Amino acid sequence: MDVEPEKFVEKCVMTGLVIALGLTVFLFFLFAKLGIDIILLIPIAVVLFFGAMIFMLKSPGAVISRRRKEIESEVLFLGRYLLVKIDSGVPLYNAMIDASKSFGIGGKYMKEIVEDINLGVPLEDALDQAREYTPSPKFKWILSELIVSLKTGIDISDSLRAVLDQITREQLIEIKEYSRKLNALMMLYMVIATVLPSLGMTLLVVVFAFLSIDLTNTTIFIIIFALICLQFMFLAIIRSTRPNLNI
Repeated sequence: MDVEPEKFVEKCVMTGLVIALGLTVFLFFLFAKLGIDIILLIPIAVVLFFGAMIFMLKSPGAVISRRRKEIESEVLFLGRYLLVKIDSGVPLYNAMIDASKSFGIGGKYMKEIVEDINLGVPLEDALDQAREYTPSPKFKWILSELIVSLKTGIDISDSLRAVLDQITREQLIEIKEYSRKLNALMMLYMVIATVLPSLGMTLLVVVFAFLSIDLTNTTIFIIIFALICLQFMFLAIIRSTRPNLNI
């Protein structure tokens, strides 16, 4: 993120103030219309301010998490690309340049390392810096093996191949665990999002008929909206549990 920490915090504070002020003005007119005590807006405004500010301060964590997911989705393919290049006799630096130019998402992060080297940073220092700041444990593992190989002079191919084999086994384990989680989520989805709504609507109609209560359109729309939210909630849960892999 191309911003100084002090400026970022200042921006978060100002954004929190603007959001809190806007929502407080909206609630003022709403409370006045509903006859609610206006004094309640003071603690509400404070909570809105701190809530909005904390939410903005958490945005770097979201950026880090997105970078980690992007790297780990193709870290195995990136490592194999480097391995093929090295096995064919291409030096490590040239293999990294080729990866930064021709590879997918992983090439974007490899390009950052190559740019540091082009600016005069030694190869080992650039890899060590990338290992320190990368949010992906698997990519950190690959970089560690490259650094150790450069410092000790051992064959990079053997150590890199061993790391990639271990990452492959871990990803297979993640896929099997995801399969088990998905089975449980599907059973929960069938019960909560399919069976209960259909039976619940049937029972609701029967109960309202016995009690001579009109089932208004507003009630139906509220129920439909709740069911839609429930569907999206399950989709979000399933998507969040999916391993960061590209098959």
